[in-house]
Amino acid sequence: MKALYSACAAFALLAGCATAQSVPETMPVAETEVSTRPDLNGVWRVNNRAYFDLEAHHARHAMQLREGPHGPLADPRVLSLGAIGSVPAGESVVSTGDIPYTEDALERRDANFENWIDRDPNIKCYQPGVPRATYMPFPFQIIMNEEQGQMLIAYEYAGAVRNVFLGEDPGEAPVDSWMGQSYGYWDGDTFVIEVKYQNGSTWLDRAGNYLPYGAEVVERYTAIDENHIRYEATVTEPETYTEPFTISLILYRQIEEDAQIMEFNCVEFVEELLHGHLRREPLQ
Repeated sequence: MKALYSACAAFALLAGCATAQSVPETMPVAETEVSTRPDLNGVWRVNNRAYFDLEAHHARHAMQLREGPHGPLADPRVLSLGAIGSVPAGESVVSTGDIPYTEDALERRDANFENWIDRDPNIKCYQPGVPRATYMPFPFQIIMNEEQGQMLIAYEYAGAVRNVFLGEDPGEAPVDSWMGQSYGYWDGDTFVIEVKYQNGSTWLDRAGNYLPYGAEVVERYTAIDENHIRYEATVTEPETYTEPFTISLILYRQIEEDAQIMEFNCVEFVEELLHGHLRREPLQ
C-alpha cells in the first residue's frame, strides 16, 4: 500500500485528498481574494544539491573523508563506492551565504562533518525533520482541504508525515518530536507554516549542519506559476546561530499522469547496521 494512503487513513482525511479553495471562518483573513490563492495540492520535489550541503561547496571524494598523502581522500568505509559515493558541487541556498553559527556551534558542525558516517541521523533512517524533509531527493505530497480545515504533508522518505494545524494556533505541543508541530495560515498569496517543538536531533544536510533543540522554523510557500513554488524556511535559535537565516529554493510539481509518492520504509534497510552485532554469529 502506498505511503500516501496509509497517511490519509491515519489522519482520517477521507475527503481531504480532494482539492478545495474555500476557507473556513476560523482561518486568518487576508487582503488578497481567496480565488487568487494557489493550489498547493500535488506531488513536489526539488532539483538542487542542498541535500548534500546547504552552503556553497566544491565536489569532493565522499561524504566521509580521511587525510591522504596529498589531501583528503574517501574513508575506507565508503572507498569502494568510488564515484557513486562522491559529493557533487553545489551553490549555497542560504540567505547569508554560510550558516551564521556561533563559535561553539561551528565547532560542533565541523565535528559532525568529520564524523558524518557515525552521526548523520539520515543514515539510520530517522525521520528528517523540517526543513530537511523538503529538499531530500524524494518527492512529497501536499494534501490540503481548507473547507474541512485539514492539511497533510506526506513524505516518501521513511513514511514521514506532518499534520498541519489550520485555524487557531494549537499552542504548546504535548511532546517534542522528529517532525515537530506545524501551524499553517495564509499571508496574502503565500502559505506560511510555523514549525516548533522538534526534538533537536535532526540535521539540515549531509555536511554536518544541524538543527538544535528549541529552533523555530517558519516556512513560506509562494507560487511562481502553476507548477513552481518558491520555498523559504527561516531558522531561528539564538544560542546556535548569531542571526536568523533563510533557506530558499524552488519546488517543482510532478506533472506526470501517474505522479505519486511510493513507499520507502527504510527502517528495515538499517536493521543490520543497528542490530547486526547482536547476532549469535555476527556477519563480517
